[in-house]
Amino acid sequence: MSASGIHHVTAIAGPARRNVEFYTKVLGLRLVKKTVNFDDPGTYHLYYGDETGSPGTILTFFPWDHVAKGRVGVGETQETVFRVPEGSIGYWTHRFIDKGVEHEPLVKRFGEPILSFRDPDGMRLAVVGVPGVETEAAWTGSDIPAEHAIRGFHSVNLLLAKAAPTAAILTDVLGFTEVAREGSLIRLKAGDTRNGGIVDLHEVGGFLAGRAGGGSVHHIAFRAADDAEEAAMVEKLAQNHGIRTTEQKDRNYFRSVYFREPGGVLFEIATDIPGFAADEPVAKLGEALKLPGFLEAHRERIEGVLPELV
Repeated sequence: MSASGIHHVTAIAGPARRNVEFYTKVLGLRLVKKTVNFDDPGTYHLYYGDETGSPGTILTFFPWDHVAKGRVGVGETQETVFRVPEGSIGYWTHRFIDKGVEHEPLVKRFGEPILSFRDPDGMRLAVVGVPGVETEAAWTGSDIPAEHAIRGFHSVNLLLAKAAPTAAILTDVLGFTEVAREGSLIRLKAGDTRNGGIVDLHEVGGFLAGRAGGGSVHHIAFRAADDAEEAAMVEKLAQNHGIRTTEQKDRNYFRSVYFREPGGVLFEIATDIPGFAADEPVAKLGEALKLPGFLEAHRERIEGVLPELV
């Protein structure tokens, strides 16, 4: 495989304006694409990431004003974790205090300092201090100094009744290898992938199933370099695990298939191509509402029902 790891994470949110305010102004991410839910075009689909929306940096949301609150449980993503420079954990602690962000005491996980927090909808997030990432490029379009800025995803943490069946999919099909265990956590890593290269499996018993809603993760997308690699992964899922995916869906910026893995989490395989500059230049990413071709004729009506973001 030419590329492994997380492509993007998609979650459910409350009011769109509040979502934009938190992720661009508090976390300092770039709004790289403003489009709509292709299956529900009266709702935004908002994408945040680094300067170009690189795979492994992209967090997306379907925001609904009056969405019911979700419940974290078995078969769901428990936490989505960002990478920051190791020396920046203190900066983020003070920033969360200053901005009134709900957060937990600093702990260590697999030897790394991790600061967990929640967004306004209760979505469970964290920043983890990673040595050496300060040398990587950072988006500097916010008030956060470059030396402290987020550098894409570190990991996702999946809450599962049994970890082994999910691990089998991650290792056999999606390019991960088990690298460590700590208590009830199993860590898998995708080679030397820096952004989004880690999945932690949290095996628990007796928990309720998750309930989708505001603050919950809808699905996790994993990388395929192109259509051919995606097709090979689909074939391996069917032949080795008896799992069938959806047909390929064109999402304009990547092409996707979806399947429910054995632990109940909705997985997607998304191509790295064509990327977020497919319909607007990098310098203008996220500024204009972008619609797929089949919805362009309905632009006026769609714009009339979407809420203002600023």
